[in-house]
Amino acid sequence: MTETIEKKAIIHADNLSKRFDKVEVLKKLSIDFNAGDRIALIGQNGAGKTTLIRCILGQYVYDGSLQVLNKNPRKERVEILKEVGFVPQIPPPLKLTVKEMLKFISNMSDVPEDDFIDIAEKLGLQIKESISKPFVALSGGMKQKLLVSFALGKKPSILLMDEPSANLDHEAREIFFDYLAGFDKNALLILSSHRMAELHGLVNRVVEMDFGKVVVDEKTE
Repeated sequence: MTETIEKKAIIHADNLSKRFDKVEVLKKLSIDFNAGDRIALIGQNGAGKTTLIRCILGQYVYDGSLQVLNKNPRKERVEILKEVGFVPQIPPPLKLTVKEMLKFISNMSDVPEDDFIDIAEKLGLQIKESISKPFVALSGGMKQKLLVSFALGKKPSILLMDEPSANLDHEAREIFFDYLAGFDKNALLILSSHRMAELHGLVNRVVEMDFGKVVVDEKTE
């Protein structure tokens, strides 16, 4: 039986603007991201990609309108984040141990810790050997594998990934993209990457940003 993909906007931006001091990073941006979209979010450094992602996550105050899952990301951030899997471009300098992070993510998402451990180990991270280490002490690749396992294991409605494969070795990268290919077809995936060739065959929509605006928005085969 073919899985149904519901085409409905689960992120809606209308005249979204964000300024840092005198620099306007997002300029009255209006766009919908739909359930079932597999989006390659591309553009040069400074185009506004990461700022848009941070607005969606409720991390920035902004002008204009932004709805995520029919909620305000600033006022209802906790509820939204339960439905979002996020992998940042730069891992946060967390001093929590791997064990503490597993417990926190498991409690927040109601997903058993073993689900995250299983994904991490398939990516090549021997998580039990590092269970007592603080996250900040892990290597770049280990941090990335752990964050990816958290994002995927939550089985979120929205998966946001900012250069997610940057610190992954070749084998882990292949396993990671296999996971994405088989991910819930009703979920929204937004992948911000400079490695467009990696996303070929995975995405069904390309959104290119430049100077805070969307300059290309097209479907792909």
